[in-house]
Amino acid sequence: MTVRYGIIGTGMMGQEHIRNVRLLEGAEIAAVCDPDEAMRTAAARMCGGARVFEECRELAAAGGCDAFIVASPNDTHHAVLAEILPLGKPVLVEKPLCTTSKDCVDAIAMAERSGAPVWVAMEYRYMPPLSRLISEVAAGTAGRPVMMSVREHRYPFLRKVGDWNRFNRRTGGTLVEKCCHFWDLMRHVLQSDPVRVFASGGMDANHLDEDYGGDAPDILDNAFAVAEFGNGARAMLDLCMFCEGSHWQETVSVTGPKARIDALVPGPARFAPGGEQRHALVEVHDRSERRTRTEEIEVDAAVLAAGDHHGATYFQHERFLEMVRSGGEPEVTLADGLWSVLVGEACERSARTGEQVALDGLPL
Repeated sequence: MTVRYGIIGTGMMGQEHIRNVRLLEGAEIAAVCDPDEAMRTAAARMCGGARVFEECRELAAAGGCDAFIVASPNDTHHAVLAEILPLGKPVLVEKPLCTTSKDCVDAIAMAERSGAPVWVAMEYRYMPPLSRLISEVAAGTAGRPVMMSVREHRYPFLRKVGDWNRFNRRTGGTLVEKCCHFWDLMRHVLQSDPVRVFASGGMDANHLDEDYGGDAPDILDNAFAVAEFGNGARAMLDLCMFCEGSHWQETVSVTGPKARIDALVPGPARFAPGGEQRHALVEVHDRSERRTRTEEIEVDAAVLAAGDHHGATYFQHERFLEMVRSGGEPEVTLADGLWSVLVGEACERSARTGEQVALDGLPL
């Protein structure tokens, strides 16, 4: 059976989804939807002739899709989900689920009414070096995880249609838009929910001279954040959005009484020194034996070339397609999506006010 996808939002991330779906056996893009004519035309050409729609409601009414991918700008997710969830078909919705926790809660209610299985696209769980780190932690290599750190030093936000990603009101804020991946990864690795956060951040290098008819960008471009978890673990984020050319774009470390496990992830080839794609590494620093075990994580070149997330989008799509075919449940749930936005909101608030922010669980 060929699974027919409808893609809603065909900009940079939508086109990454198209490239990855086209690598899957038994999957095709049946329809694309975008209000921007140039984007939807380019996407249809990539798909080899998919049906083209300007409005989401037109795509929903037309039928012919077995599953949907929502890759439109963050602030449109709630309205898009309101159009497609009543169809009851599986949905992969890009992160963040919505720009506010309030809209996330409403999206969860809509999904419950429709019965549609919704998978939130936290693809970092599926990035090969991070999958390897997750399996090492689960196997007890480090012992009980006590500390986790995520460093992402990367290039600035890229140009998108209308530069919508320059404004907090449209993204949810950098610590929601960009970092929801990391809050999700922390919860997933540490197997606990955060109870308190503190963050410090600023806008110090990027977009300072940009002007949009008197409207100036207001997104953070660097931050530190600390989260404390219910099981006693703590985690830290070190984010810099003006550090293109770093040898490792992301370094994720988990430390316990037995060992520290590091995942070292290069950025996309187009931003790497020399413009070459490199393999990731996973290092296990054993405390008792006082030695380091290093493993190179290889990823197929075609998968690496299909996106900017070191193969994560492809491997996530493999799992999503398996769910669609089996009628199973999403591995990354709407509750996971809500949690990541809650933590990001709390960190945005902390960074702007200087206060420590307590988290009281899901507002459901």
